[in-house]
Amino acid sequence: MTDSQTDLRRTALHALHLELGAKMVPFAGYDMPVQYPMGVMGEHLHCRDKAGLFDVSHMGQVILRGPDAALALERLVPVALAELPQGRQRYAMFTNDAGGILDDLMVANRGDHVLAVVNAACKAVDLAHMQDNLRELDVTEVTDRALLALQGPRAEGVLSGLLPEVAKMRFMDVADHDWNGVPLWVSRSGYTGEDGFEISLPEAHAEGFARALLAHPDVAPVGLGARDSLRLEAGLCLYGNDIDTTTTPIAAGLTWAIQKARRAAGARAGGFPGADVILPQLAQGAPRQRVGLLPDGRAPMRAGTALFATQDSETQIGTITSGGFGPSLGRPVAMGYVPAQYAGAGTELSAELRGKRLPVRVAALPFRPSNYSK
Repeated sequence: MTDSQTDLRRTALHALHLELGAKMVPFAGYDMPVQYPMGVMGEHLHCRDKAGLFDVSHMGQVILRGPDAALALERLVPVALAELPQGRQRYAMFTNDAGGILDDLMVANRGDHVLAVVNAACKAVDLAHMQDNLRELDVTEVTDRALLALQGPRAEGVLSGLLPEVAKMRFMDVADHDWNGVPLWVSRSGYTGEDGFEISLPEAHAEGFARALLAHPDVAPVGLGARDSLRLEAGLCLYGNDIDTTTTPIAAGLTWAIQKARRAAGARAGGFPGADVILPQLAQGAPRQRVGLLPDGRAPMRAGTALFATQDSETQIGTITSGGFGPSLGRPVAMGYVPAQYAGAGTELSAELRGKRLPVRVAALPFRPSNYSK
């Protein structure tokens, strides 16, 4: 083991990952499973067909307490949170003054507090961002709870065997449940395009709960490799790849996440970082757009691949931000950014792969319809 590996943080399920034969890799400062003996392809297809168990404990869980905490948090995001009912959650993104995305997050109204779940690589910065800008609130990172995700068409059947009440939860519901006296915070959403749940629970009970789920014949552990191919097929953004401080929510195709109340002439229009960039883009469109891309042929096109308007163009017009093989689709898929005039579905472009120009076609997202429970 190298010094850099010993510096990596471990989740409460680290020993279980090793026991299950996981291949571990550094990710966002943690030693995380990238795949298990089933392999990325098998894990991907198992999740699409049955249920996959993911360890997402590296992500940040932050509690915000104080008067009108949801309304206060609106100062940092272009999303309407003040009217979010208790027991519901919503997708949001922190923005900067240029309209770029600092991170994306899930925000839940848990009654006496707001729970924000943020990306692992950004959580220290996100925590400082909230503490610095929301001084009237008590902003505290939760450091003693693990976070698991169970995703797939059989997730409800599996989880309801342990927690019968989860069958009543709708997509984006959040609720407290009890498992053998252990308090669980459960939400119904996911990052794969499949129906599923996230379960926050005390670290001391995480391995026992994971083993209880894995005891079901429909459940298999899934690593970061299949997580990435699943979310790519679902057309979902990965922070750091598909969205970052240079991409606005409009360019990223996240317009749906900005509710009427925060738009021009809305009840609480503007008032968030980058509003003077984002609101005009809402009306006029962004100069570049995130698009789906279907390479012609079997060769996957990875992040960083340059895009050109034609085979002979000298000027690069865009870049692939995520790409790989879509196991459910049986073909390579990718996402990237191009100028708005090239963003129409069916537009033929050219991608430069290992010095050779290959045809690629703009496609509508997602590549595979979602299977959420609504």
